[in-house]
Amino acid sequence: MNIREMTEELEKKTLSPYAMLSSKSKGRKIPEEKCEIRTEFQRDRDRILHSKAFRRMKHKTQVFISPEGDHYRTRLTHTLEVAQIARTIARALRLNEDLTEAIALGHDLGHTPFGHSGEVVLNRLMKEGFRHEEQSLRVVDVLERGTGLNLTWEVRDGIRNHNTRGNPATLEGQVVKIADWIAYINHDIDDAIRAGILKEADLPKGPIKILGNSHAVRIDTMIKDIIKESFDKPFVRMSEEVYSATVELRNFLFERVYIGSSAKSQEVKAQKMLELMFEYFSKNLNSMPEEFVKIAEKEGIERGVCDYIAGMTDSFAIHKFREIFVPSSWPINTSK
Repeated sequence: MNIREMTEELEKKTLSPYAMLSSKSKGRKIPEEKCEIRTEFQRDRDRILHSKAFRRMKHKTQVFISPEGDHYRTRLTHTLEVAQIARTIARALRLNEDLTEAIALGHDLGHTPFGHSGEVVLNRLMKEGFRHEEQSLRVVDVLERGTGLNLTWEVRDGIRNHNTRGNPATLEGQVVKIADWIAYINHDIDDAIRAGILKEADLPKGPIKILGNSHAVRIDTMIKDIIKESFDKPFVRMSEEVYSATVELRNFLFERVYIGSSAKSQEVKAQKMLELMFEYFSKNLNSMPEEFVKIAEKEGIERGVCDYIAGMTDSFAIHKFREIFVPSSWPINTSK
């Protein structure tokens, strides 16, 4: 018996009957020989962690566009916070931590530059629409390595269904979905306070009384509530009281931070920039890297341009825009 097989046996003995066992995975689109050391979900986690798309997230916006300061969240730090919260919940519920972590690390790989404002632009420009969770799945299925990462069905399902509209097939996927919610609600409050957009005193009194009056306490309350409500159950959820308070806090963020605040003051510029680049690359395909030209030729111009722009970091998008649209200074000949 090799190390992977011993790990699989350990899962059978120790995990909840509602957990997804790695030995019971529905498998990959393209069958592969199994690893002697790592389970299938551990391999998926490692493939995501070593991908280029994962590294690019460190330069993609969470809420604040190109923030001046080292302590604001990026898409990468958000992803790591989601993974930490999700693993804490999964371990307490005796679910499969490796599957949970793989889904968490991959859930936002398809996010656009400039956060959700970039997603809004591409959704408007693409005939079939654009959703970052679908793009995340496309990254791991097609774009990464040029052929995709060939992940297991369970990880792909969790990535595709992590948003509010989704319904993950595994409890591990449900854990990531709720951990994503916990992470962004709490860290966006933290960042908004750091930016001077909010003060602790501005937060609605009802939810704060239930959830707690600090970043750490609120996260602790939510996690413990989920574990208490979901332990040895075939679902993952909050209690009605904590859920209602969390929804109210999220609605407050939409009113005070996500819409119309100074945090979003640069959105119009960012969206116009992406619109102009989408139009430019659609008319100048050879200005894109060869891999995206091939996609445009095979799947259509819109698809190739969308994949290229969606994969850009904030800084690279700004650089490309300047390169295309901003005149460079001309050298002055002083010899005459």
